[in-house]
Amino acid sequence: MQALADHQFVRTTPVQSAVFPAVLSGIDLVGCAETGTGKTAAFLLPILQRLLHPDAHGPQAPRADGTEPAAQANGHAHAAARPRAQATRVLILAPTRELALQIEEDFQGLAYHTPLAGVAVYGGVAAGPQDRGLRARVDVVVATPGRLLDHMNGGAVHFEDLEVLVLDEADRMLDMGFWPDVRRIVSTLPTTRQTLLFSATMSDDVTRSASQIMRDPKVIQIGRTGGLATTITHTAHVMPPTEKIAWLANFLRRGHEPTIIFVRTKRWADRLARRLAAANVRCATLHADRTQSQRIAAVEGFRGGRFKVLVATDIAARGLDIENIGHVINYEVPGIVDTYVHRVGRTGRAEATGNAITLTSPEELPALRAIEKALKLPIDVHTAPVPSAEPGRQAAPREHRVAG
Repeated sequence: MQALADHQFVRTTPVQSAVFPAVLSGIDLVGCAETGTGKTAAFLLPILQRLLHPDAHGPQAPRADGTEPAAQANGHAHAAARPRAQATRVLILAPTRELALQIEEDFQGLAYHTPLAGVAVYGGVAAGPQDRGLRARVDVVVATPGRLLDHMNGGAVHFEDLEVLVLDEADRMLDMGFWPDVRRIVSTLPTTRQTLLFSATMSDDVTRSASQIMRDPKVIQIGRTGGLATTITHTAHVMPPTEKIAWLANFLRRGHEPTIIFVRTKRWADRLARRLAAANVRCATLHADRTQSQRIAAVEGFRGGRFKVLVATDIAARGLDIENIGHVINYEVPGIVDTYVHRVGRTGRAEATGNAITLTSPEELPALRAIEKALKLPIDVHTAPVPSAEPGRQAAPREHRVAG
């Protein structure tokens, strides 16, 4: 409660209100809700409560030696009175480093006034500190699947007392091909655990994969099935590919709110950032070929206001929870509907308003129509102004709505 007061959290979001009782009860759960609606706190808060007061809620898993967990004399005693258990009791799997770091940061904030400890395990940085945290059997481990498997192969991981497994952004794990790694990790965990799976979209693949590792899960779905907040305005601008950079530079020089531009490739992210810098637009770059320190510097520079623009590939479409992002711009029409959902979900978070803008060539319009139809989402499409022969004047734009 002290941490909630520190963060000025005064009321729950709909997904939190729906999820809290289920997590506290110990049942398996599949949660699907729009991006930016507080899913991380929806599972972290009740998990922390259960860790601090294990006797006050649902049944706990037996220890590896077959004994029951020691009950606390008073479930409502102050957290500091609870002895520290030398056992990792919660594992949270995330598809990207950025999301793992974000979850671990949220955990540290919410657990600040408790004796609970956690560690984030992800690639791109030295493994030594992570190894020491795992061997110390901290209460909560937040990890990406690949790096966690490396540590498991090295003998640093002890999950025999694990009580809760959380799979965050499960649809992205499937998209990125991580499910075989997830299955290998799950095969080593106690079968008596509670499993929680969260996703912004609920596809047949997600449902089928959940059935492989969960026991009769309760399904909670909040908001649109497509996973997009209703506070986001969706527009598109039609233009030849050769005019996109000039349009962007003109748009960004107007001093807009913080903006993320998504592109498909790492090479084009670097190239676009250079072109924008040449047009006097300060921007940071985020993609998988950047070192971890460069990636952290880009995110923190953007979060802190040093850069108003972040040019990124889809590694930023998950895990970036930054306040007041006013615009998300797709440099091209995403080829996959879920990609559109997760990119656009960086804005309009926590009931704030946001703008999703897609730059589309005429040839990309069918793909845009497919996104609109799949999400049942109206997208206002504008034909970009055509430069006039007379300097300083442009033809009036034409506006139309994409046909569903």
